[in-house]
Amino acid sequence: MKRSLAPMTDNKRGFTLIELMVVIVILGILAGLIVPRIMSRPEQAKRLKARMQIESIGTALKLYKLDNGMYPSTEQGLQALVEQPSSGNVPKKWRKGGYLEKGKVPNDPWGNDFVYLSPGIHDDFDIISYGADGAAGGEDNDADINSWESE
Repeated sequence: MKRSLAPMTDNKRGFTLIELMVVIVILGILAGLIVPRIMSRPEQAKRLKARMQIESIGTALKLYKLDNGMYPSTEQGLQALVEQPSSGNVPKKWRKGGYLEKGKVPNDPWGNDFVYLSPGIHDDFDIISYGADGAAGGEDNDADINSWESE
């Protein structure tokens, strides 16, 4: 058996500069195609978030009714989901900790309060976000988002 006296070399290979440049160019092209599509739809994303918040609040209201036999009144408002009401029909089985996560009623994506009516005009309760303009009515991004309408 013959052994070589030459030092053993590790065959470790890294990425070449060319390979790294190709990856960077590909990522740049993908970012150039995807980012404008995402960034051109912030209002659509806000409208979807408002719809999801309305559904979440609706679920919390149904749990409130399940525990207490009634929905909070319009006067008690959505605040009844995070603090036990002390006026009107005071619930006897109000859940400790409330019905909404984080212990507060969220604002809509434009920073406005949701409008709550109970009994509602369209259902047992109505929840409304007035959209980007914060006023009733409107079109496109300013259109209202309502609990009784599904998109």
